[in-house]
Amino acid sequence: MKEDRPESVVPAARALPGAIRSRTGAYLEAVGLCKTYFPSAAPVPVLKGVDLSVKRGEFVAVEGTSGSGKSTLLHCLGLLDEPTAGAIFHKGASLSQVRGRERDRFRNRLFGFVFQFYHLLPELDALENVLLPAMIAHGVLSWPRVSADRREQAAHFLAGVGLEHRLHHRSNELSGGEQQRVAIARALANDPDILLADEPTGNLDAKTGRGILDLLCELNSERHLTLVMVTHDSDVARRAGRILRLRDGVVQ
Repeated sequence: MKEDRPESVVPAARALPGAIRSRTGAYLEAVGLCKTYFPSAAPVPVLKGVDLSVKRGEFVAVEGTSGSGKSTLLHCLGLLDEPTAGAIFHKGASLSQVRGRERDRFRNRLFGFVFQFYHLLPELDALENVLLPAMIAHGVLSWPRVSADRREQAAHFLAGVGLEHRLHHRSNELSGGEQQRVAIARALANDPDILLADEPTGNLDAKTGRGILDLLCELNSERHLTLVMVTHDSDVARRAGRILRLRDGVVQ
């Protein structure tokens, strides 16, 4: 099982007086999470007070129809988007009050992201795409010192998802399932605590999608990787250890 990161790598977020408090101290927790968009004069509420908690090593699926706010919820949990109200906690420490570079650091170290449409950079090959999170984490000055080790690790991750023969292929030379496997390897590149998957099989045929789900289940069971997946597909959701349903902006 993954060891807790030292404080020097992921510093503890501090709670401010009067701030929303963690209710459970869970590994990942949302309390009263709200998100409203203002595209015009009329506000559009998407999340309306979401409460959820995820234990360490758990595989949780959040099921909901298209437009129910699943992706918005995942983006808020992973610090890609700012909630309008409410708070996000990791092991009882608030992440919602973290700002600027420290927020970027939390996101880069704590979370790995897998998206429905892969989001690979087409000008880079598979190995280079997997290296991107590590390059961001280390920065320009320290990258030459660690690049050789990181390239070896990236190749190892690609081999782990069955793509050791595709290291130097670009995305237009890969099938949809292969591109999603590259995206999963990229999500694992910084050894994240939590993997967030947004409709990871939604752009794949049934057979390829089953293979991707098998891989995610393997990561959860063998590596004890905490996994939160959102999906509109009940059959996909049933592969998780626990299912939550997002309806009318709240988790039921």
